Amino acid sequence: MDFSALAAQGQLMEVAGLGLALLASGLIAGFLAGMFGIGGGAVLVPVLYQFLTVLGVDESVRMHVSVATSLGIIVPTSIRSFMAHKKRGAADLELLKSWLIPLPLGVVAASLVAAHVSGSGLKGIFAGIALVLGLRMLMDKPHWRLGSDIPGAPIRPLCGFGIGFFSTLMGIGGGVMNNTFMTLYGRPIHQAVATSSGTGLMISVPGTIGLIWAGWGAAGLPPFSAGYVNLLGVAMIIPVTTFAAPFGVKVAHALPRRKMEIFFGCFLLVVAIRFLLSLNGY
Repeated sequence: MDFSALAAQGQLMEVAGLGLALLASGLIAGFLAGMFGIGGGAVLVPVLYQFLTVLGVDESVRMHVSVATSLGIIVPTSIRSFMAHKKRGAADLELLKSWLIPLPLGVVAASLVAAHVSGSGLKGIFAGIALVLGLRMLMDKPHWRLGSDIPGAPIRPLCGFGIGFFSTLMGIGGGVMNNTFMTLYGRPIHQAVATSSGTGLMISVPGTIGLIWAGWGAAGLPPFSAGYVNLLGVAMIIPVTTFAAPFGVKVAHALPRRKMEIFFGCFLLVVAIRFLLSLNGY
């Protein structure tokens, strides 16, 4: 019995299975991008991390590659999601215009520090924020509103900077944070979702470029990588995410506000639990 051939066949089947999982995650990520105004990074990052683990990518760069590749995948998803929402007239274009400078500045700042943040640190940041936001969405109360409308300076630009900064470090398009920011100031969840697709575009493009720069020449990167962005992963998942995004948009505009909040809150809690378990070796 040729044990080496059996082992090689087993490894091939395992990689093929993960490839199918990546395609499935792309469908889910694209659908969520349209439904929640997110880029799907919360789904993609842990799946990409597992894929890179099986391939034996160095642990020191594994999480960074997952985050950066997720941002690269988010670019076309965000474009298609934003255009679909914009066509319906649901996005707050005035808010997006006011964030044209502070939000990308947050992205640039995150790119500068990305190489100095450990993989465990990125997981902890992601899980902590997702847990808090998910619980807030599920236990939403009127008295939790911070105001009747979104404030101007200095709160608005500071929040834009923070959304860009933390979203880049987590490999997401900013929908998680922007949805919460807008609903805390009394905006409808459907408008928040539509606007978040715009923040995803403003974060993913400079974020991808910044993490290519931050990881350029880093040791232990997998093949077909440009900096921390793995081009093979981007090429595999982009087609299915862009295909699925408009279906999520249709669902978003068909559901009542409270159901959207409950679905979004449950989604965030699942993401938080997934990352917390991975921090403890599960």
